[in-house]
Amino acid sequence: MDENKNNRESRRDFVKAAGRILLAAPVLALPVILAKRTDVKGFVWQIDPFKCTSCELCKSSCVMTPSAVKCMNAFPMCGYCDFCPGYLRQGAKTFNTAAENQLCPVGAIKRKFVEEPYFEYTIDEKLCDGCSKCVKGCYDFGNGSLYLQIMHNLCVNCNQCAIARVCPSDAISRVPAEDPYIRKEIKKL
Repeated sequence: MDENKNNRESRRDFVKAAGRILLAAPVLALPVILAKRTDVKGFVWQIDPFKCTSCELCKSSCVMTPSAVKCMNAFPMCGYCDFCPGYLRQGAKTFNTAAENQLCPVGAIKRKFVEEPYFEYTIDEKLCDGCSKCVKGCYDFGNGSLYLQIMHNLCVNCNQCAIARVCPSDAISRVPAEDPYIRKEIKKL
């Protein structure tokens, strides 16, 4: 009788332990499942520069900090202006390169003299946070050569891109991974 009682208790203990494991497994596995990079095979997220309205949501909506979205310059379109409207803050009291006169809040746009009166404006990708202030300035007062792109060396290629969900102009979509960038100079304006 004692042997049957011990067998029942050991079976009962086994069933309880197995039940706890079965209940705990999904809870423990959930973070692993959610963190897993799930992408549509052969496709990556990208911004269509012709649809982008420079709404500034790329900076705050990306799951990466700073954002995986960075400014690019389509040099074939660039006017190499003396003062680029994407570089110089509108309404600046003086036309110089002082930080208070620059449009970029993090100083990511670098100005380099080419020849009188031309300057080349490049973006320091490490500093750029994807705020799109320079893109808007270039589009509103310049030739629109500055534009935003998702940098795939920084992007985790989320299953549902957080930026795509909030983009008011539906400018973010999946593109083939073998051609992951939509260059502004390729299409005609």
